[in-house]
Order: sequence, then structure tokens, then C-alpha cells
Amino acid sequence: MTRISVCIATYNGEKYIKEQLDSILNQLSYCDELIISDDHSDDNTVSIINEYKDSRIKVFYNQSERGYTNNFCNALSKAKGEYIFLSDQDDIWLPEKVEITLKKLQNYDFVVSDAKTANSSFEIISNSRFEEFDIDTGFLRNFIKSRYIGCCMAFNRKVLLSIFPFPQNTEYAPHDTWITLVSEFYFRTSKIEQPLIIYRRHGNNASDGGYSKGRSLQKKLVSRYYCLRALLQQRKNIKKIHSF
Repeated sequence: MTRISVCIATYNGEKYIKEQLDSILNQLSYCDELIISDDHSDDNTVSIINEYKDSRIKVFYNQSERGYTNNFCNALSKAKGEYIFLSDQDDIWLPEKVEITLKKLQNYDFVVSDAKTANSSFEIISNSRFEEFDIDTGFLRNFIKSRYIGCCMAFNRKVLLSIFPFPQNTEYAPHDTWITLVSEFYFRTSKIEQPLIIYRRHGNNASDGGYSKGRSLQKKLVSRYYCLRALLQQRKNIKKIHSF
């Protein structure tokens, strides 16, 4: 049985994808899998991935661009592992990420780790996202403003089954926000204080990573109302799956 599924959404990531894949594959065992959903890249991303000839890598190609969140949802829908790790295409996993995360997941359903942040030249510009953005667990604080980013998340299969179906409006409920809220509302969550990845900011990131200038108050309120309604509706599905 597959132990770990690492899910990556790629799109025109030729510049950094090899470094990222190497840092991940070095930590996976023969019974793990690396799921890649490619959003119709028109650079050399897919060619670089195919050079690996590694049976753990499973690539799924979108015939047209589906967008960042839908691309990630596609990768997640293919995952067969007991433990799910999310990864961006342009970061670096630090050597003990898998070991430390799996240990934490023995007692929790969802964990989020700290990260160092680097610029496009791979110079460290922040030693802790937790400190930079005052990140902590808890539903209310993350409902008001979630600072979790997908590439720092890992969770068990119970959570994976509970996040489907994803809300249709991906602007109001991006995949990492949705996973955060479902996990904080229904499951046992914890954080790992140690940075386990180097998160690269280079100007072409698919996600804003918490660095966006913000939306209007009205849009924030509508977004949170939408997420809350979706969360409450999701309870029926979760009850069927887990007998909550």
C-alpha cells in the first residue's frame, strides 16, 4: 500500500522543478508516490520530469489550462497514500521534512510546518514564516485570515477524503484555504516549529504566499461567508465518511 503521496501542481516551472524533485525524491521510499498534475505547460517542464524515469513519479496532463487551484485538486484526486504532502514546483525540501512530519502525523490529522523564505537568487530573506506572519493553529484566527500555505501542509487520508468536493468558487476558497478551514474545523491540527522547506519567492509564483496587498473588505467578507457556508454543507459528507 502507498504510504506517502506528494502532490505537485506544475505550470511552466522549468527553471526550478529539477531542484524541487531531487529534494523530494531523496526522502521517499519505494512504496511512496509523487503525483504531478501539469497545467498544459508550454516550456520544458514536462520534458524535465520525464527524464527521471522513476516509477514513483506519476504525471497527469491537463489538455487545457485549468488554473492553479483546479490543477492542485486534480493532483489530490489521484493520491492513493495514507499521508498526503503538498508541494510547489519551485521550493526546496530540507532533508528531514518527511521524517519529522510523519512523526507528528502519528498524533494529529493535519500539520503545517515553518519555512525559510528565499529570493530568486536563493538568498535567505526570512528564517521563519511563522514569525513573519504570526502563524498559529486554531479555527477562528485562520478563518479571519489564513496564513497557511499549501507547500507547508501535510495530512492523513481522513482529511483528504473530507476536502472533496472542493467549493466551486476557487477565488473565494483556494485549495490551501479550504484544506486549512476543513482541518481546523473538523480535525486535530498542529504546527511544526522547525522550518522544513525553503520557500522561494521569485516574482512568478503561482500563489501569493501571504505577500498579497490584500482585497477589499467587502470581498473578504463575502469570501469568508462563502467558506463558512461551504464548511457547514461539507459536514454531511464528512459524517458519511467518518461517522462524526
